[in-house]
Amino acid sequence: MGAAALLLLTACTPLPPQTAASACATPLKPAVQVDLYFGLAAKGREIGEAEWAAFLNEEVTPRFPDGLSVVDVAGQYRNPAGHIARERSKLLVVVVPDAPAHVPKVQAIVDAYKRQFNQLSVLHVERAICATF
Repeated sequence: MGAAALLLLTACTPLPPQTAASACATPLKPAVQVDLYFGLAAKGREIGEAEWAAFLNEEVTPRFPDGLSVVDVAGQYRNPAGHIARERSKLLVVVVPDAPAHVPKVQAIVDAYKRQFNQLSVLHVERAICATF
């Protein structure tokens, strides 16, 4: 009975997370995927494609000149008034080497977007991945 209980207890114990380095098969290398979701509704108007392109060229590309992807998405969230707000959004995906050098660059992009377009937030998601270029 004690062995069975111990086995059940052990089965519920989470395993330590694998690092990207230990999980990457050659030729892949540890990397980080950064996803930033930018809402396009700004004070009763929508941020246009020309404004987005200028922001991308001035704020994002200089910080991540090696490459990035942008995807048009439809987003929704609960706004501060408690209502569900739906808006067109841009998803920016950047894959960088597994090192902390990207952190201040990402924060500068988020801060610039919030300031320039009077936004409350930018959804920021990161995950460890394996990648090769």
